[in-house]
Amino acid sequence: YVELFVNFKLKVREAESLGLDTTDSFKNELAGYRKQLAQPYLTDTLVDDNLLKEAYERMKIEINASHILINLSETALPKDTLIAYQKAIKLRERILKGENFGEIAKSNSDDPSAKDNEGNLGYFTALQMVYPFESAAYGTDVEGVSLPVRTRFGYHLIKVHHKRPARGQILVAHIMVENGKVDASSEDSVSVRAKIEEIYKKLKGGEDFAMLAQQYSDDKGSARRGGELPIFGTGRMVPEFENAAFELKKDGDISEIVQTRFGMHIIKRLEKKEMVSFDDMKGELKAKISKDSRSQLSRTALINKIKKENNFKESLKARDKMASVIDSTYFAGEWKAEKAKKLKKSLWSIGDQKFTQQDFAEFLEVNQAKRPAIPAEVLINSMYANFVETNVIAYEESRLEQKYPEFKALMQEYRDGILLFELTDRMVWSKAVSDTVGLEAFYEKNKNNFMWGERIDVTIYSSANEKIAQQAGSLVSQSKPTEEISKAINKDSQLNLKIESGKFSKGENEIADGIEWKPGITKNIKKDQRVVFVHVHEKLKAQPKSLKEARGLVTAEYQTTLEKQWIESLKAKYPVVINKEILQLIN
Repeated sequence: YVELFVNFKLKVREAESLGLDTTDSFKNELAGYRKQLAQPYLTDTLVDDNLLKEAYERMKIEINASHILINLSETALPKDTLIAYQKAIKLRERILKGENFGEIAKSNSDDPSAKDNEGNLGYFTALQMVYPFESAAYGTDVEGVSLPVRTRFGYHLIKVHHKRPARGQILVAHIMVENGKVDASSEDSVSVRAKIEEIYKKLKGGEDFAMLAQQYSDDKGSARRGGELPIFGTGRMVPEFENAAFELKKDGDISEIVQTRFGMHIIKRLEKKEMVSFDDMKGELKAKISKDSRSQLSRTALINKIKKENNFKESLKARDKMASVIDSTYFAGEWKAEKAKKLKKSLWSIGDQKFTQQDFAEFLEVNQAKRPAIPAEVLINSMYANFVETNVIAYEESRLEQKYPEFKALMQEYRDGILLFELTDRMVWSKAVSDTVGLEAFYEKNKNNFMWGERIDVTIYSSANEKIAQQAGSLVSQSKPTEEISKAINKDSQLNLKIESGKFSKGENEIADGIEWKPGITKNIKKDQRVVFVHVHEKLKAQPKSLKEARGLVTAEYQTTLEKQWIESLKAKYPVVINKEILQLIN
């Protein structure tokens, strides 16, 4: 190991002396790796773990709830936010006094579907609603009404009707006849009912479900698969279909005819899966949470932690002053930081870094785009939050080597590894491939190291039966070319005769291994229900492989030789001294 370590350090030292660590390509590659390696240090793992466990525990319960929505833009002014909140509070007070939630939803909710469903969302589980809504629903008792809950859509009042254990997931197939209506009375609807009933009778008579789905289902996507649908759980299908599927008791059971807004269905249960363990679901949960708004909680927790650890201070008065320099050009994507040139006060600081109004102005200019106009103070508050978040994370990232010795060591490994790869490729790997003159000279000097053992030069004839083998053997005896033999014997069928020619060492071909190695034609051999004979052309003595035959091996050996020569030259250039006393302590 000492020798390997010395060689490694010699190569890195040479790369540094050649300035490879100063090139743009090296810096960019190392920066890319650093970005990836830094990610685990730029998240609050405790919050992440809690979110995973919370989601898993919530997925054990399914909730049936209704809601009332009061629309409110994410960029609303405080006064508009207060108006929406107070409206929600007044509606809640009416409900708590005994008014019907559904009726109030129909007349007051900004969710268009409330006029038809009285705000009822059916059953849902974790990771199916936006996080604040989900948390409020799980935190509300059955028959309770939540306080107003703010999401990106506005304020919600949530009434929880029922909570039940999770149903798990189910795999079903279905046959659908489309256009059936609950209140239909037309001839078309009658024919739909007649068609689905006729299919149902065929099923009861023992006909195959998958075949009937392929023939008659109007859901062409699933019909090709015998009616099979993707596996689903709560909230993924219309309630009538979902309930009918989960009510089937065992695999293979077939439902009665089910009416939905899409048509009439017959459902067959294929497989039921209960909720898996936390460890088995952890990877899937991580992926889902990373795409969900709750993932921001981890980032927010980290930012607050960094601020606290590094004495974060800010001037909100200086921030608010920035709204005075925002005009219509910003929303056209044409605003210039120069418009804030008179604003130079400190905005905020963290550790030994300070950020001014000018820094913020430059951030605003770089991050502008054409967008609908919003109040200047709302824009400033939003962009300021992004400005602070971006730079707080950057501040923490810049200090990772100071805070975490293991990160510093890892970055050193990656740095040295990139340098090692770049220089070794230049001095050994690519050189061995491109230096054809050197490779040929190396081969000539060392070709006895790349030997063929004794080999046999043969043509193997595999025939469908004895008769064909006799025909082929006759033609071989007449010294007919293999192409001519193949054409004559395989005239009626390409399976009559298979011909394989080659030079084989011991162990390379089972048939060649089983015959006597002397020129001539062997007797017929029965193998795998075919008749085989071999034409032995020549027994070849041991001899060097050609460069073409051994190029891969020769190139590898040449690379090894080049590396040894290079290492010796580096040892001469950079004398190595090993402290044996320290080495003994390590051992």
